[in-house]
Amino acid sequence: MKTKLIFLLSIFGLVMAFATVYVIPSNIEPLFWLIIFIVCAFIIAKKCSDYYFLHGFLVSIVNCVWITTAHIIFFQTYLSNHQHEAAAMAKMPLPDSPRLMMALTGPIIGILSGLILGWFAVIASKFIKD
Repeated sequence: MKTKLIFLLSIFGLVMAFATVYVIPSNIEPLFWLIIFIVCAFIIAKKCSDYYFLHGFLVSIVNCVWITTAHIIFFQTYLSNHQHEAAAMAKMPLPDSPRLMMALTGPIIGILSGLILGWFAVIASKFIKD
């Protein structure tokens, strides 16, 4: 397991954590993630000789920690820049505890994105020759 690689690739998640709070609107955020996932998948395929899925999955789990933490800490700024999400949170369970809701949904999103990045890494490994 290449823990240093996992941490280094998670820097994309750290950058996205702040970018989604301050700069990137939610309507184009998936495009940024797609690009990041493709880049990470090919780096994992190039730098690792096995456990491609696990490496991709763990990168997304660390990303989830960065993003969830930033969104909770900078909650007011995040909501002021993401009016649609603010309205959606008011309709979700725990409308009086939106930070708790973020803390609960963040890991679920991290797991789902981990499954995607894990499979991207496996697929990329088929194209990268040793």
